[in-house]
Amino acid sequence: MCTAATYLTKDFYFGRTFDNDFSYGESVVVLPRNYPLHFRQAGSVFSHYAMIGTAHIIEETPLYYDAANEKGLAMAGLNFVGNACYHPPIPTKDNITHFEVITWILGQCATVREARTFLSRLNITPFPFHDKVPVAQLHWLIADKSEAIVVESVQDGVKVYDDPAGVLTNNPTFPEQMFHLNNFMSLSPKPPQNHFSKHLNLNTYSLGMGAIGLPGDLSSQSRFVRAAFTRLNSTSGDSETESVSQFFHILNAVNQSRGCNELESGKCEVTFYTSCCNASRGIYYYTTYENRQISAVDLHHCDLSGTTPLIFPFLSTQHILYQN
Repeated sequence: MCTAATYLTKDFYFGRTFDNDFSYGESVVVLPRNYPLHFRQAGSVFSHYAMIGTAHIIEETPLYYDAANEKGLAMAGLNFVGNACYHPPIPTKDNITHFEVITWILGQCATVREARTFLSRLNITPFPFHDKVPVAQLHWLIADKSEAIVVESVQDGVKVYDDPAGVLTNNPTFPEQMFHLNNFMSLSPKPPQNHFSKHLNLNTYSLGMGAIGLPGDLSSQSRFVRAAFTRLNSTSGDSETESVSQFFHILNAVNQSRGCNELESGKCEVTFYTSCCNASRGIYYYTTYENRQISAVDLHHCDLSGTTPLIFPFLSTQHILYQN
């Protein structure tokens, strides 16, 4: 259960929360331009755009959860259990497995417009990375500074939707999520007006009453509404510190605390990490559940001409600044 969002000030920002009951051992991974990308059914690419993001590395292969490339295009894969449907290879399509979609798009596309062309040829196949890694049911948010789209592979093929809300969570399908926002059109960041009855003298007694009715539970549909409301009404200065701080505040609105979302196993989902990438400049910021201090990795401080992924393990121990 995760949430992804976009944000635009002077630069373009993209990030997500990763909610789960366990960690796979994620790291920030920089993929240099000459790391060979060997796709299972679509050949190999030996030179591509460099990218940075969070990935789990298996057999020297980064499996990205979210990433941005050096051109400012960003992408995240989120759980879409029960609705995702992958299909056997189709000879007339580019057949890409679900775990290859992020590197396939970010390695070759500089903009959402270019990604749309690639997506028109895409068929997502149901093959696992290997026998011990199950197939993940996913859908994807892809964005640049100009637009955002959602990609879903369902029963009748790959669907691409414009995303004017600039957010994505999990189920149901994206069109249903957007339709659900109609139920909250009366919400506002401003104080409410009395539309209940002209015969009653009703008054605001607290700040924030314009948002009464904003769902506060942890379901994916409620998180979509809450993230969309927060993101679409969010304002900040356009400096790097103000923009990054504001982006983390947007996603903090949907963070999960240990003990509040218990699974059948008895374990609890938590927000293992929250990311914020300045996709315009290639700076990847993150926090973890245990370490609320913001850490950062700069794509352009790395050698991008190499052939080996650069791995930066998460700093997951709490850092506290003592002032006395």
